[in-house]
Amino acid sequence: MKLSYLSETLIGSEIVKLGGEIRDKIRQGENIYNFTVGDFDPSIFPIPKPLEDAIVDAYRNHFTNYPASEGNLDLRQQLSAFLKEREKLDYSIDEILVAAGGRPLIYAIFRAVVDKNDKVIYAVPSWNNNHYTHFLEAQHVVVEATAANNFMPTAEDLAPHISGASLISLCSPQNPTGTTFTKKDLEDICDLVLEENAKRDPAAKKLYVLYDQMYWHLTYGDIQHYNPVSLRPEMKKYTIFVDAISKVFAATGVRVGWSMGPANVIAKMKAINSHLGAWAPMAEQKAVAKFLPMSAEIDEYLAGFRNAIEERLRAIHNGIQLIKADGYAVDSIAPQAAIYLTIKLDLSGKKTVNQKLLAKQSDVTAYILDEAKIAVVPFYAFGAPDNSPWYRLSVGTCKLEEIGCMIEQLKSAVAKLK
Repeated sequence: MKLSYLSETLIGSEIVKLGGEIRDKIRQGENIYNFTVGDFDPSIFPIPKPLEDAIVDAYRNHFTNYPASEGNLDLRQQLSAFLKEREKLDYSIDEILVAAGGRPLIYAIFRAVVDKNDKVIYAVPSWNNNHYTHFLEAQHVVVEATAANNFMPTAEDLAPHISGASLISLCSPQNPTGTTFTKKDLEDICDLVLEENAKRDPAAKKLYVLYDQMYWHLTYGDIQHYNPVSLRPEMKKYTIFVDAISKVFAATGVRVGWSMGPANVIAKMKAINSHLGAWAPMAEQKAVAKFLPMSAEIDEYLAGFRNAIEERLRAIHNGIQLIKADGYAVDSIAPQAAIYLTIKLDLSGKKTVNQKLLAKQSDVTAYILDEAKIAVVPFYAFGAPDNSPWYRLSVGTCKLEEIGCMIEQLKSAVAKLK
């Protein structure tokens, strides 16, 4: 039966679909190293104990009614203080909106800023920008980022498309790549946006930046996180942030996220989300408000959490580099941030021991899953070209003791190809 244009044309999440297929294989008894979904195994990465206790206490204190549609006042006050302490960003409670994680906030940003047929600029590979743009029947302006710049877009990439655009969607640390903007590259993008907005008629719609920094606490080595407003304070008028407890505290299922941005945009996003009922649960909001001032406990948790994630990322990166050193067509980018490692499996055109040709990159993906029992997400699931040999590897469910065996199985599978 015929349904709406949106439902007839919308593509479901490729990552969620792939994750479901992997879980089916595991249920059928296959031993799969599952590096697909950007989630955490709570038995390996539990949420902070003080946050867990605060959630339990909130339910026991019967915080089970509707929260305020913009987020409870106490949570927004604590977020304002937390942002000032941790990022030196000054946002009032009227410039902060709380919701059930990042997704409803991203949807509300698109809805508040973008009209049908407006230009939305985003780079690929990236997470879900294509789907949100499709929701609004907007124009997809797709910039292909490359390995030469660690898959992060540059001002040079964006400049040809900037005229008349309504939104640039940026993410750093980037999902799926685990890479970050350099200070210079982000400054150049900010200058591009400021220059474009200065040209526009005062009554015209401005160009806004959606800045997803969900993973910003998780950087490694000498990598630093940068944001548009700290680098260029004038960008506060045009930047709408997306952040949450989801990744930084391994709390993907707790569903508390927030946006900071211009008060007029935040007010419209609040109105949109009030009709969706996309607020974070009352008890979880109360718990997060209690947890955020616990600076010592947060620092202790983050130190251990970062170290555990980085140890896994570096171990897998080092293993892949050893396979590469043996002459095989694999590679990886040294870990920078987030819970992701960018790896390369440049194996299309090769044949298996059964003389089956890996004609397409999707054949490579299937071969690595079937032969090496390793599940990773291809960049073509994030909008990159179908022939891209690059993949996202997520370590949120990775056990350290399994990495050596996984690397051996990958090497064995690659070595069988001719």
